[in-house]
Amino acid sequence: MKITVLYGTESGNSELVAEDLGAKLRETHDDVEIFDLQDFDPADLTAEHFYVVVCSTHGEGDLPNTAIDFAEKFDQLLPDLTGMRYAIFGLGDSFYDTYSQGSEHLDRRFTAQGAERVGEYGRHDASSWDMPSDIALEWLPGAMEAAGLALAG
Repeated sequence: MKITVLYGTESGNSELVAEDLGAKLRETHDDVEIFDLQDFDPADLTAEHFYVVVCSTHGEGDLPNTAIDFAEKFDQLLPDLTGMRYAIFGLGDSFYDTYSQGSEHLDRRFTAQGAERVGEYGRHDASSWDMPSDIALEWLPGAMEAAGLALAG
């Protein structure tokens, strides 16, 4: 199965996480693509791919800059995502009430259109001393197992 890693970022942290997840996935899978959401058309979402979505939170729990156009196009298109499966990893800061809300904006859109989120909802808390990619790489095996997809040990 093709795996597509999508990320939305404001300061580049989600991009770094997406690149690290993509590198790990490529150890096992030949067909892994990584896209910034600003370069991905929601009309291209398909059940033929498994999606790993990484998204930060900006401002008052908003989507990051590179995810805004994607969300607006998505809302205009409202694609039928029946059969599409995805895992999601959000970045945020638990100091704020809007912790990890950026990713939740995408999660709500996907599930409303029929997509199925698999595995635990991954999250990184910027208030911790943990590196975002370290937490994401710990989260990834569970998400892939829930998707029924292998991952190199």
